Amino acid sequence: MRSVARFLLVIMPLLVLAAAGAGSNESVDLGMLTRIREEGFSNSKVMDTASYLCDVIGARVTGSPAYEQAHEWTRKELETMGLQNAHLESWDFAKGWWMESVSVQMVRPDRAPLLALPRAWTPGTNGPVVGKVTRVKVESEQDLEKFKNKLAGMIVMLDDPVSITVHESADADRYTQEELEQIVQDQIRPRRLPGGPSGDRNAFLRREALSRAVDKFLAEQKILARVVPAGGDGGTLKQVQGSHRNPVTFPVVLMAPEHYNRITRIMDKSIDVELELNIKVNFSEKERKGLNTIAEIPGGDLKDQVVMLGGHLDSWHGGTGATDDAAGVAVAMEAARILKALDVKPRRTIRVALWGGEEVGLLGSRAYVKEHFGSRPERPEAGRPESGERPAQSGPLELKSEHANLSAYYNLDNGTGRIRGIYVQGNAALVPIFGAWIEPIKDLGVAAVTMRRTSGTDHLPFDSVGLPGFQFVQDSVEYFSRTWHTNMDVYDRLQREDLMQASVVMAWFVYNTAMRDEMLPRKPLSKDQSQSGGRPPSD
Repeated sequence: MRSVARFLLVIMPLLVLAAAGAGSNESVDLGMLTRIREEGFSNSKVMDTASYLCDVIGARVTGSPAYEQAHEWTRKELETMGLQNAHLESWDFAKGWWMESVSVQMVRPDRAPLLALPRAWTPGTNGPVVGKVTRVKVESEQDLEKFKNKLAGMIVMLDDPVSITVHESADADRYTQEELEQIVQDQIRPRRLPGGPSGDRNAFLRREALSRAVDKFLAEQKILARVVPAGGDGGTLKQVQGSHRNPVTFPVVLMAPEHYNRITRIMDKSIDVELELNIKVNFSEKERKGLNTIAEIPGGDLKDQVVMLGGHLDSWHGGTGATDDAAGVAVAMEAARILKALDVKPRRTIRVALWGGEEVGLLGSRAYVKEHFGSRPERPEAGRPESGERPAQSGPLELKSEHANLSAYYNLDNGTGRIRGIYVQGNAALVPIFGAWIEPIKDLGVAAVTMRRTSGTDHLPFDSVGLPGFQFVQDSVEYFSRTWHTNMDVYDRLQREDLMQASVVMAWFVYNTAMRDEMLPRKPLSKDQSQSGGRPPSD
């Protein structure tokens, strides 16, 4: 009896969703689905797009020349596909930063090249420099006083050695059917990216405050550089990201933990270690504008209403931004190409948006939503704005007239993995609708329609102003284990079949949204939110 009960607990949520999809009045055009699948799987250009972004343009740090080149190239490509009104929209940013070259090697007691990268928005060395390494233990601001006037010209290491273990299982991972069922059932726990704030909020804020105090102290002491063990192992350098807000004035070098550990072991033997650093980076002389690439397939009888899709063009400099997020950009462009190649006549206007500044705080999508749809005053809050978390806001929601006309925004930004479902961000009215759309593509592995909310990327600014903004459920593949914010985020880690599948699925969702009689239902706005300027439809 208990085994039957356990079976029912597992299967009932899926039966409910299947019934919701089957019982929905939602109509689907299976003939168009056949055409979308044929074009997407037989004539795909998704890998061509990804290769140009990754291999030719390369890393696309917000405000860098490559970043600007990527926006202009995608604008031209979308125009060549036949999309209309292809243009760039700008927003205020900061001084640009980009890396040219890096060389780090041990010169004493042995000579050996070391695997390392500079952290973003930290300065270079102005040519080769040699310095002695010193280890500093800091557990509180009071500890800093012990090192005053002792660190000038030194290369500083503050972190303990990294524990490295054997990888007993494969780095790549895909959802099992049981895991998809758990995603459907789990309506509470949001996805958090590794390294993001979690757990005890006060403890996190204390760590951030200490980190800022340490950076200020090291700058005052005029250190030569700081060396930090990078996340990851086996040649993968994680967490190369940095902050464009109040950047430090000394180079910060992220080093492979195996090489970092070697240095600590030598120093434990009371033997001096010297490193030679040669890091060349650039800061723009003036503040740069951030950019978003926008292009459209015009609608018909409901042309004033809009369906949006996109991903983010900016990346970090360790690799070439393949899975984060050339994959999402290539899929969004391919989905638009598929629909245009089929000469689809959408009722609603389909708008592609390729964001800049996602990695530094969702800046591009936030600026776009504020300009076109509405905003709420943001509340200053300690912590890292680059974490991708939903910005803290307070006060009335001020809406623009365009707010009433957006049916949905679909985002892809969790790597190369195929789409396995969609997060509806707590909007129960969408479950039967999306369930009906998913039913004829279950053979592609799409199964989960979950009430669960997910975080960390460009659908959040839409959701924060009451608009339907969605991120798809994706197989993680190697996203968290190998490629996310690492030097291994390169074209070779992209999976062709997965990206083709994702392009077909995104095109199908966009097509259905563009063609249905009604706009997608929205979550109700709270009673205390002002709705000046525009009012969402009551679907």
